[in-house]
Amino acid sequence: MDEKSAIGAKAALFVCYPRCSTCAKARAWLEANRVRYRERNISTQNPSYDELRRWHAASGLPVRRFFNTSGRAYRALDMKDRLPGMSDDEALRTLATDGMLVRRPIVVSAHKVLVGFDAETWSGALL
Repeated sequence: MDEKSAIGAKAALFVCYPRCSTCAKARAWLEANRVRYRERNISTQNPSYDELRRWHAASGLPVRRFFNTSGRAYRALDMKDRLPGMSDDEALRTLATDGMLVRRPIVVSAHKVLVGFDAETWSGALL
């Protein structure tokens, strides 16, 4: 999808998976709150290592919060056991190999990176 018109000078990047119900709720929240965004399908446009590195730094979150722990890719790679022994750099490089490893949705705005959907957190950061 292209940019949606609404509040704010610059559109946020909304990274999602179209078949994800949480992403659908997040998209509806963005639209209801008139937050401008451009949408990116994480399964066809996987975040690069450099993007993930920047987003991780801007988010203030531990790198493990960027992993989709409910996904098949996470289980197939045995990340539950591997992740604790990985450096942040190794974890980010692993995330960059498969968009389905990455937790979604992600919103990247001019001043904040949000991982996962929580309406209260998003309200404080985006409105």
